[in-house]
Amino acid sequence: QVQLVESGGGLVQAGGSLRVSCAASGRTLSSPAVGWFRQVPGKEREFVAAITRSGASTLYADSVKGRFTISTDNTKNTVYLQMNSLRPEDTAVYYCATHPALRMDVAGGYKYWGQGTQVTVSS
Repeated sequence: QVQLVESGGGLVQAGGSLRVSCAASGRTLSSPAVGWFRQVPGKEREFVAAITRSGASTLYADSVKGRFTISTDNTKNTVYLQMNSLRPEDTAVYYCATHPALRMDVAGGYKYWGQGTQVTVSS
């Protein structure tokens, strides 16, 4: 089993930056990718970014492309999401997930999820 723990969320003003982390433990060697998703009350969980374990391939939602950067540190079994130029609409609980069924941008395909970390962007 794989366990994921997100951290680094908080309150930031619009235009600011924040980096959230996803630390993995357990049987992670076979996990092909890690994705970041976010969710606000009343809305579906939406794809943000994903990265293959090797780091060779990344994928971003159009809404964050050019502002967010996903990266990995396999030595630490950690995936990072650097968020720059934050906007109030980025406010959400951010979740990381691993072991997608096939596509990295489909939430329903991921087998393991973290508990989430709150990111709030003020005006």
